[in-house]
Amino acid sequence: MKVEGYLFVGCALFFAVMDVIYWLWSHDPTGTTALALTVGLAGLVGFYLLFTGRRVGPRPEDDKEGEIADGAGELGFFSPHSWWPLFAAAAAATASLGAVIGWWLLMIGLLAVVLAAIGFVFEYYRGHFSH
Repeated sequence: MKVEGYLFVGCALFFAVMDVIYWLWSHDPTGTTALALTVGLAGLVGFYLLFTGRRVGPRPEDDKEGEIADGAGELGFFSPHSWWPLFAAAAAATASLGAVIGWWLLMIGLLAVVLAAIGFVFEYYRGHFSH
């Protein structure tokens, strides 16, 4: 994860330099703020990757002599037939559209986002694991 972390930290430094140049050249507070937030976001991701990479240890991707088969194995559990991502995306789209059209649609969309998130999180809490 070191390469990814250094890539994001390098981007943060580049955006910081460009932010200063942009401010000195244009004196535009909106663009300068947007670039400053970009610096913060890239720095945050870079710090997280470097910090996590130190705790996790080297991965097969980090080994220069590594083979493709070194990274084989289980990557995690991904639900093969879940409809909740579709419902969550539709609810987020409704909430975003509600920010444009009116507060009443925004409230309906936010309620749908909360319900979709609850359904998404507790999808497999059935049977033996139910409360």
